[in-house]
Amino acid sequence: MSTAGHASEQHLTHVRLTARAASASVATAAFLLILKAYASYQTGSVAMLGSLADTGLDLLASLITLYGVRLAALPADRDHRFGHGKAEALAALFQVFMVAFSAAAIGWRAVTQLVAGGSTTGAGVGITVSLIAIGATFALLYYQRRVIARTGSVAIETDHIHYQSDLLLNLAVIAALALDQYAGLSGADPLLGIAIALWLGWGAWGASGRAIDQLMDKEWPQEKRQRLLAVAGRHPALSGIHDLRTRTSGSRDFVQFHVYVEPGMTVAAAHEVMDQVEDELAAEFPGAEILIHLDPEGHVDHPGDTLVETDETGLGEERR
Repeated sequence: MSTAGHASEQHLTHVRLTARAASASVATAAFLLILKAYASYQTGSVAMLGSLADTGLDLLASLITLYGVRLAALPADRDHRFGHGKAEALAALFQVFMVAFSAAAIGWRAVTQLVAGGSTTGAGVGITVSLIAIGATFALLYYQRRVIARTGSVAIETDHIHYQSDLLLNLAVIAALALDQYAGLSGADPLLGIAIALWLGWGAWGASGRAIDQLMDKEWPQEKRQRLLAVAGRHPALSGIHDLRTRTSGSRDFVQFHVYVEPGMTVAAAHEVMDQVEDELAAEFPGAEILIHLDPEGHVDHPGDTLVETDETGLGEERR
């Protein structure tokens, strides 16, 4: 199979898997929303109410994620030459805002109940619903982990982090109902509600990092950059590589860099060398869009600009 064909197949796999994972999130959230609405009505628990609110936001966030991954799957067009991959990061960031809002609302409700007092009822219903929710969430997390491993989708990964917090949320609901009704600790429910709010807020803060990195075009991790330089630097016609810039948008990687070649090399020969370098990089980084600029050895584009004039492979010294 050609490199282009492999990249296309990889992209289609990414699209199919992320769409399925997002659809599974929507279905799971809708199912749990109905169960928790009933349990919240039966128990009057602020922890259960917090779990219900979080599930409602889960549903909204999952719908946004589904839209985001489908939008990100659209091919490049005249107005979006680099594709629509950042739609995944935008969907992930929207989820972060939803989680943060949920945390604030739950925290306020818990503090209000702690001050005013109050008790819960129907612990059996709440605990049963929470156990069902834990089972459904475990199944969803297992499937999401498999999709993330194959696609690296930032939107599904953020959704995954969100649903991980749901496990703790449901366990806290069980603990709150049991302590309140069976152990007689009336303050347990709002206190655990506050703990849930703090946990959700912390999760929102942590989940925002990768989405913001994509939107801000953060460079690849150093290990991945060095691996790319090692592959490109193997070609004997290159005497140096500088001004390497990398970024990721959705499932697509983008790479551009300058290379030093012999000043007397013909355009045709240089073009052939660049094709060979691109083929080697495409084999190591499938689906990456690669742009290479030629410089005659010794040429300086922007004197004094430390971001540009650096032979990052050390080939210039090594081959002298």
